[in-house]
Formats: sequence, structure tokens, C-alpha cells
Amino acid sequence: MVYSVSVERAFVAQHHLTVPNCGAENEPHSHTYTAEVQARGASLDEHNYLIDVVEFEGAVDEVVGRYTDSMLNEAPGFEGNPSAEQFARVFAEDVSEIIEAPEVDSIVVRMQEDRRATVSYRHRL
Repeated sequence: MVYSVSVERAFVAQHHLTVPNCGAENEPHSHTYTAEVQARGASLDEHNYLIDVVEFEGAVDEVVGRYTDSMLNEAPGFEGNPSAEQFARVFAEDVSEIIEAPEVDSIVVRMQEDRRATVSYRHRL
């Protein structure tokens, strides 16, 4: 049995791809990202919570604030090509560093880029 709690946020960030021959994607541009962040775990705490949803929202909002209107290429963790896959990993790791919920054993981030594609990453705690 696995419990999950999800929070979703949309925000705008900029990047440029570093892979050669990507046309306009090699130039700085913006995307609307939607991050669905899911805490998962097999047990509940003494209050029958996996994680307090208000605290979880606060952690997700803090990470969203780091990247809103920023240039991802300049942010720590985005070395190389700042792909949506890499963004999902960095976002999951960032949220994991903030939350304090012993019952949570993983954070899953589904990152959507402009409704064009969705990627996901599971970070085990």
C-alpha cells in the first residue's frame, strides 16, 4: 500500500538548449512549466498524515519561487543541457531538501513544458 499527496503549480521560466542544431531552442526563450509534485510513502504519522499538506505546499511554493522568471541555465544543478528531464530531477531534489516528513519515502515530479511534453522523475529519500 502506498499513500500519495500531490500539489501542482504553474510558473514561467527561461532557458536555452545547448544541444547543437536545435534552431530557436538554442536561443533564450520562456516556457510555462507545470510541476505536479507528489509525496509518496507506505505509512502515516500519528495524525494519519503522510505529510501535512500546508507544509508540503509551502515547500513546493519555495522551490517554484526559485525558478519563476529565472534563466535555468544559470541555476545550480542545470549544468549541460537544461532539459525538462533535468528540471524534474532538480525540482524533486530541491523539494526533498525542504520537507520534514519521515513517512515520505519518495518525491515524484511530473514536469510539463508548455503542454507539449510531460516528463517525470522519482527521487527516493
